Amino acid sequence: MLRLFETYLEGCPQFVLQLFILLEHGQALNLSQYAAIMVSCCAISWSTVDYQVALRKSLPDKNLLNGFCPKVTYLFYKLFTLLSWMLSVVLLLFVDVRVTLFLLLFLWLAGFIWAFVKQTQFCNSITMEFLYRIVVGFILVFTFFNIKGQNTRCPMSCYYIVRVLVTLGILTVFWVYPLSIFNLDYFIPITATIMLSLLLGIVFLLVYYVVFHPNRNAEAKYDEVDGKLVQRDCRMRYFLME
Repeated sequence: MLRLFETYLEGCPQFVLQLFILLEHGQALNLSQYAAIMVSCCAISWSTVDYQVALRKSLPDKNLLNGFCPKVTYLFYKLFTLLSWMLSVVLLLFVDVRVTLFLLLFLWLAGFIWAFVKQTQFCNSITMEFLYRIVVGFILVFTFFNIKGQNTRCPMSCYYIVRVLVTLGILTVFWVYPLSIFNLDYFIPITATIMLSLLLGIVFLLVYYVVFHPNRNAEAKYDEVDGKLVQRDCRMRYFLME
């Protein structure tokens, strides 16, 4: 969890800056700078995969996330959706910084409220739990992740529906609003990259949850007398013990 926090709090602002420089200078960047951008995106995405693996270990009634194919599929799902969203945010920065900050603040507030609604119990004190929910809201601005180890099919569906609509809205603004930031030959590849990345991210998401997602382990249902009672509300205790 702390590694996830550190990666997103440090990596996402850096990644936005790298993409901003990329779009501003275009072909002026060398190969090493392009490689640095891809490494940053992969590192951020892998931190979410690492969190997902640890989360599955912390749930006694869930199967582990094992195998090369499930992890790579989950990584590609995070990688492409993150790249598409980051590019969209950077494009909006070229239009108006204040509008971009307002959008990010609104999305952070929505994630922060959702963490309150889910009644997370990661910290022992109320103050630290409040800070934890603030950070959760920040991460939810960039990607969706399971904060309580519960079924998230409906919240995740709503999250990515909103993500698709906002991305399309940003691209529409660029196509309709008369901007002289990019020429058409340069903007068309950017638009294609955003749409293709988003589409591939959704495809890998569906493949992961349809084919590779580990289902609830039926063997983990314990006898009421002799077995260990599974406490779903104490997920973070198991998580920290790992």
